[in-house]
Amino acid sequence: MIRKILPHPYLTVTLVMVWLMLANSYTLNSLVFAILVGLVIPWITAPYWPARPRFAKPLKIIEYISIVIWDIIVANITVAKIVLFMPNSKLHPAWVTVPLDIVTPEAVTVLAGTITMTPGTLTAELAADGHSLLVHALHAPDADEVRDEIKSRYEARLKEIFE
Repeated sequence: MIRKILPHPYLTVTLVMVWLMLANSYTLNSLVFAILVGLVIPWITAPYWPARPRFAKPLKIIEYISIVIWDIIVANITVAKIVLFMPNSKLHPAWVTVPLDIVTPEAVTVLAGTITMTPGTLTAELAADGHSLLVHALHAPDADEVRDEIKSRYEARLKEIFE
């Protein structure tokens, strides 16, 4: 019964929070409308979701989000230094292939999105077999170090969360 009302509870909570932030008004009307949006959109889109993602350790999501936010802040500062102070002749852009140990589509999507959200890196392509990502790094004197950092910092945590 509860799954019919809340087919995707995480999506419902996310939609309510996002609506309240976008409305920039914490009135009863905003809260009621946010709850309506949070209930109606998942209910309408439920047939298009083949399966819900399974979380092995859902509390690790908080740790992962904290690490990603910190890395985005640090990467912003690093990219600003590169753009403002590093001459083009010393810049070492690189294409890095990151082999994947994670297999769930949700985990791969979160990893690709995390890489793209972090300034200085961009996920360009997922291999046809789904076993590697092609990543562009703005400044990577050692491409292996970039690959190893992505695997240890992000992929290992996503593996704990999703598998």
